[in-house]
Amino acid sequence: MMLTSTHGMRLRKLREKHISPSKVEAVIRNSIDVRLHTAPLRLLNTTTGRLCDRGAQINAFKTSTEYNELLLSIMAHLDLPMRRIADAVVATYFRYVMLSHRWEEDEPLLHDIQDRVVYKLKQAGGLIKLQSFCNVARHAGYHWAWVDTCCIDQNNHVELQKSLNSAFAWYHHSALTIVYLSDVPPSAKSGALAKSEWNARGWTVPEFLASKVIRFYQQDWTLYLDDYSPNHKEFIQIMHELEDATSIDTHAFVAFQPGMRGAREKLQWASTRVTTVPEDIAYSLFGIFGIQLPILYGENAQYALGRLLQEIIARSGDITALDWVGQPSEFNSCLPANIFSYAAPPRAFPCLSEDEIQTTVSSLRDTVAVDQALKLYTLLENVSAPCFAHCRLHLPCISFLITEFKRRPGLVQETSFTYEVKADGLDDLLITTEEKLIPFSRLRPTRQTFLLVLPWDRRLLELPDFADDVERLGDWPQTESLLDDSDESAGGSPGEEELADSESYSRALRLIACLGQPFGAFLLAQQRGGEYKRIASDYDIVARVKDVTSIHSMMNIRTLEIL
Repeated sequence: MMLTSTHGMRLRKLREKHISPSKVEAVIRNSIDVRLHTAPLRLLNTTTGRLCDRGAQINAFKTSTEYNELLLSIMAHLDLPMRRIADAVVATYFRYVMLSHRWEEDEPLLHDIQDRVVYKLKQAGGLIKLQSFCNVARHAGYHWAWVDTCCIDQNNHVELQKSLNSAFAWYHHSALTIVYLSDVPPSAKSGALAKSEWNARGWTVPEFLASKVIRFYQQDWTLYLDDYSPNHKEFIQIMHELEDATSIDTHAFVAFQPGMRGAREKLQWASTRVTTVPEDIAYSLFGIFGIQLPILYGENAQYALGRLLQEIIARSGDITALDWVGQPSEFNSCLPANIFSYAAPPRAFPCLSEDEIQTTVSSLRDTVAVDQALKLYTLLENVSAPCFAHCRLHLPCISFLITEFKRRPGLVQETSFTYEVKADGLDDLLITTEEKLIPFSRLRPTRQTFLLVLPWDRRLLELPDFADDVERLGDWPQTESLLDDSDESAGGSPGEEELADSESYSRALRLIACLGQPFGAFLLAQQRGGEYKRIASDYDIVARVKDVTSIHSMMNIRTLEIL
């Protein structure tokens, strides 16, 4: 009652100073809307213990001392923009705290706390965790808190969809994320965090990476390692412990940016994680890659992961997500059946040093014709990016026809078979797979076509990274020569044209030198409709071009449709 009468008095004083109260309220409401746009739909009021939707959150602010102080501040600083004052007060009031934890038995759901005071509910099971979390957030000076168990209506598909797709952003914009380690006893020593079950769960990876400020709490809600610093992401001992446990670089912990860069490494981070709901192993990664896709519980884990990987490849053109060993997915044979297939780092093939490249290029000048080298380079430069359509992968690659498949005697294991393989243009190699394949040769051919392919990676062209160029663009000087429209700048002299041709030839030879190195090949079998399927191998298939000077053997550049 007192706050309401005070609020009315503030508005009357604003009128006396010829300031429209409606204008002030509009400015404040705009600040609130902007602030809440990146906040969860529902939040727990840590003072009252009640769950509040957006309307209740705004009403709580308008009846708060902070709101009246905001009106006072606007009256006292008429020379300052109202928006600046409003933004500062609103941002402080609506700060919220997120909880990162492992779900356990008897977690309270939305219907358990709606229209009730959390602090008055009987202390049992997950309610104790909820009450303790709200108390810690309140004592830290925050009005609002969020828990995934009870702040989402799990039965409302639209709300669930929005919440899961927005969770990464909510954690990122939180003032603090509290990590509760229910299995770390009080006064635990360094190393207990690494062993915690929290480190094995799927959703905790994006929650930790997204959050800017983190604090770890033990079983009894005391701080881990008695570290009272405001942000455990700045505590080196804890960060090193997490780095050792997760293989995620400390820099990524502290300064993570969502997106497609380093896709294969990000998939490896999640490869050992588990989730209660199978599809969540894919859904939990949406925020890490900065994408939003439909949440379709019941589609099964393979299709959920397949849709994620399809989106990564389609958006980025990055084929490193195809680098795995294990069982193929029902979604597409070029994708793995589960996330565990990314646990091993991608095979590192030896790279030529710059001196070795120059030596190889020099020798190739004597054996590779200019027109052939440039033709190969141009063909590969104009190849389209890989893409998906209706679960079918359209993969650009250099293909090599397999001419002989021979079962290797004496090396048959219980479930795997090893084959000696010959392919046009490649050195002979061995392939081990669970697939039982019918042997064939040139003398005993098969009607089915088998290929070994090198998936095309545009990075081999050594083109500049234009994203980096854009970042540096502002530093480039605007000199007169760059803006000169004279005839001299419009055309090139014969000497310049010869230099350009020489550089193009050198680039082509560098590419050929790289193509001569060992590479990870895919084994493909043609299907009746002309499409192909990838035959999974128990080990990396390592192939190598037999003779890089024989350019025609690398000219079979195709975009294959893979089921």
